[in-house]
Amino acid sequence: MVQEQPEAGTEKAGSRAWPALLLALLLAACSSNYAPVVERSQLPAGASGEHVVRRGETLYAIAWRHGVDPRRLAEINQLRPPYLIYPGQRLRLRPTTAGASTPPPAPTRPARGPSGKTAAAPAPAKPSSSPPPTATSDENWRWPAKGEILRGFSTTGSVHKGIDIKGELGRPVVAARSGQVVYAGSGLVGYGNLIIIKHDQVYLSAYGHNRRILVREGQSIKAGERIAEIGDSGTNTVMLHFEVRYNGQPVDPLKLLPRQ
Repeated sequence: MVQEQPEAGTEKAGSRAWPALLLALLLAACSSNYAPVVERSQLPAGASGEHVVRRGETLYAIAWRHGVDPRRLAEINQLRPPYLIYPGQRLRLRPTTAGASTPPPAPTRPARGPSGKTAAAPAPAKPSSSPPPTATSDENWRWPAKGEILRGFSTTGSVHKGIDIKGELGRPVVAARSGQVVYAGSGLVGYGNLIIIKHDQVYLSAYGHNRRILVREGQSIKAGERIAEIGDSGTNTVMLHFEVRYNGQPVDPLKLLPRQ
């Protein structure tokens, strides 16, 4: 009985196919393990409910990241005047439970923001439970930039904590109200070059994705004063991302801004 010989080249072709087949199987096995990309600014606090201060962070930036009233954050951590924080310090994001140890007061070592100035926190106080005023109140809010709204505020479905205003690269961004700059930098992932302004004891506003920041931390700002240039830092669209926080919680800016 005569054995059939394999056709010329068949054995070599089969040996070359094995590495490709193995690679395909490995990729298929690993594909189910890929985790979705999540912005750090959207991640919840860890099980310990603490935040470890990083270089350049301010109390306002930390409170903004975690949706906490800055005054409440200072109170929880027993921060005393001049309310200084430093890299490596652990800040509790919520009150301790009964029987838990009380956090030690912050030492006198200053924290420096991107501008090099010492960052101070607001005086501790209980947040107000009253609802935020609307645009009918004498709040003197104004639009931070001119342009159509690309995306509105939403607390359901695809949550969006502010509004996105379409703009042209380099066009001016102005302060929506008078106040003091409490953060100016790019340390909050997802916001690009960001400015946060404190207006009073309950209101903060934020301006994200700027091309260039024109103000510094600690600077007093008048309503309508130019603070930045519209850009696309931290995003692929030229726009201004604008948010308003009332006692640490995001509110719809359109309820405060005058009708266009």
